[in-house]
Amino acid sequence: MKQHKYACITGASRGIGAAIALRFAKNGYDLTLHYHSSAQEAERLAEQCRSEGVKVSLARADLAAADGAESLYSQLPQAPDVLVLGAGVDAYGMIQDVTAEEWEKIMNIHVRAPFFCARLALLHMVRQRFGRIITVSSIWGMTGASYEVLYSTAKGAVISFTKALAKEVAPSGITVNCIAPGLIRTDMMTNSFNDDELRAIIEDIPAGRMGTPEEIAALAMFLASKEAGYINGQIISPNGAWYC
Repeated sequence: MKQHKYACITGASRGIGAAIALRFAKNGYDLTLHYHSSAQEAERLAEQCRSEGVKVSLARADLAAADGAESLYSQLPQAPDVLVLGAGVDAYGMIQDVTAEEWEKIMNIHVRAPFFCARLALLHMVRQRFGRIITVSSIWGMTGASYEVLYSTAKGAVISFTKALAKEVAPSGITVNCIAPGLIRTDMMTNSFNDDELRAIIEDIPAGRMGTPEEIAALAMFLASKEAGYINGQIISPNGAWYC
């Protein structure tokens, strides 16, 4: 089947999402880049992607809102053949300090929005009997992290969502896979920990370093490809052998 060339990437303005967007643009994908508050970063990224000769649109939506997925989808110029669900925010602190408002925000962004974005995208994917959905979880969704119980809960839900949806839509020629990165050098990570804390974490990683957003983007690009058609329902964790 001919490879389709239109992708929507949520959380695309910075970090892993931005790296994925650039990688897809270099491989000829027209794009819709979702962002919420980082308008300048999104505009700069869009120009970088357009320099690769592809069409790029921007979509602003608050995925913490109950209707965030619908707001995003209403701005798409067409139904995506590839959907990368990368939007996310961190949540650090003890479980006793989690408020109901914080719970709702984190769960909406990490669980509700991917669920309903995927449901909307599947209408087109099922009709054409082709589609790629790539979710982004975290190593903490696999093994859990103290002081990040809320974040781990949300990212664990992403993993279960990925596995269940893959089984449901595989008969329609659609794959659903999850990338669960370890320690990746992004603003989210460097803003959450100081240099000493990061060095202490890196000492526990056999690879002896953080991963890069570009390494995650390379994996996402492969999972979107025709060659990855038999890889389905998998949780792939690039983490430098930190957790195996």
